[in-house]
Parts: sequence; structure tokens; C-alpha cells
Amino acid sequence: MLLSSFVGALSLFGTENMGKIEEITIKGLSIQMIIVNKFDLVLIAIMDKDFVKEDIRNEAVKALDMFYSLYQNEIVDCTDVSQFESFKKVLYDQIVEYFNRTNGANKKAKIRDFGFFTEAIAQTKN
Repeated sequence: MLLSSFVGALSLFGTENMGKIEEITIKGLSIQMIIVNKFDLVLIAIMDKDFVKEDIRNEAVKALDMFYSLYQNEIVDCTDVSQFESFKKVLYDQIVEYFNRTNGANKKAKIRDFGFFTEAIAQTKN
């Protein structure tokens, strides 16, 4: 609920101004959130504050690049979001690669419940 309100507040900037935002980083409470904008797409990554973040902005941009390259025609046509289901595998692979690259520093961190990503993170720790 809070996230949708936040995204709604971002939309108040308007399309023109939203495109000018490259990155927003929010730190506090028990999470850190990074919001990256590219190709008129917005990626919001929510992480535990103890999660090791190594070049996380580039990881977010990489995810947007992959999504755009796979679905640029569907985005233009405003296709139903169910068309993007296959991107979960691509994103999962990126998360696994990230965990492997950070040399297990994240293996010690406690896994919190973040839906689909919780499962991906848990599998990379084992």
C-alpha cells in the first residue's frame, strides 16, 4: 500500500519531469529503496538495509536495459502486463549472478519476506 502511494506521488511530477529523474535512494527504517528511471520505465528495488550493495545502481539499470530489450514493442503497444511474466527468469538469473559476484557477503544476512525475490534470494544462499 505504501509503495503504491509513493509511486502515485512520483507520478504527480508529470511525465516530463519524471523522465528527468535518474535515481532516488531512500535510506531509513529497516529497508533501503533505490528507484531508477530509464526508457520511461521505473524500477523500484527494495532491499534490507544490511543487504550488501555493490554497484546496485548499475544492477538496476542493467535490469531495465534487459527488460526494454525484451519488451520494447510490447511497451509501445501498452500490452497487458501478463506478457512480461517471462522476465521473472531473467531477473532471477541476474539476482543469482549478483549474489555470486559479491562473494557470499549476503549469505550471512537474514532473509526477509519480499515475495518472489525472497525465494530467489533464499536459493542463492544455499
